[in-house]
Amino acid sequence: MSPEAARHLVTRCDGDARKLLTSFELAVLTTEPDPDTEEIHIDLAVAEDSIQRKAIVYDADGDAHHDTISAFIKSIRGCDPDAALYWLAKMLHAGEDIRFIARRLVISASEDVGMADSNGLRVAVAAQQAVEFVGMPEARISLAHATVYLATAPKSNRAYAAIDAALKDVAEGRTLAVPPHLRTKSRKKIGEASGVIAEGEAVYLYGHDYEEGYVPQAYLPEGRIYYHPSNHGMEQRVAERLEHWRRRFEEEGK
Repeated sequence: MSPEAARHLVTRCDGDARKLLTSFELAVLTTEPDPDTEEIHIDLAVAEDSIQRKAIVYDADGDAHHDTISAFIKSIRGCDPDAALYWLAKMLHAGEDIRFIARRLVISASEDVGMADSNGLRVAVAAQQAVEFVGMPEARISLAHATVYLATAPKSNRAYAAIDAALKDVAEGRTLAVPPHLRTKSRKKIGEASGVIAEGEAVYLYGHDYEEGYVPQAYLPEGRIYYHPSNHGMEQRVAERLEHWRRRFEEEGK
């Protein structure tokens, strides 16, 4: 028996030893022996016929594995739930590790959907937990649920781009000191009842005691901006809120 045939039978028997033995017996009984050696050789085609399940050309460590998961994620990113479901079905049929699929969905939820619909991350994490809890074959339902949700959700990669930009600054040596008023020993000024503040003493303004829960205050030297929200989905409201706060910061000269 070829390694590919053996792997196919073992994978497709669904953990049922009786099904495995029956399929193996059928393969032996329906295969003519080699006329010269009188040996019966069971290859992948024979194994497929004996167990009646098509083998997908899919090497878990090869190009097919990487190409299929790439097509899956790009279909989600491209807002095509039908294509995403097909690539999901191919991976499931081929015996791909469902935990691997779930991990990629969790990544896509933040990388591709992001702040445009933060519920996407909740759905993906819930699917990952469901995969661990119920296993196959029912786990396919939760994976499909998360796949369709992410594929049809509005898209934004702005949070992903923002952390990479910040990491680039840190990696390139542009390390900034923590401003004095944000350090642990700074004086906290709560509303207007702050008491006596010594001249030059660092004062931290407690935002919860101000209107809107916001008070203009610098939290980063040099006024760098890493996060640039899009106008997609729920992120549009975030963009409006940030614009309001940044306008107040500039107008009040803090």
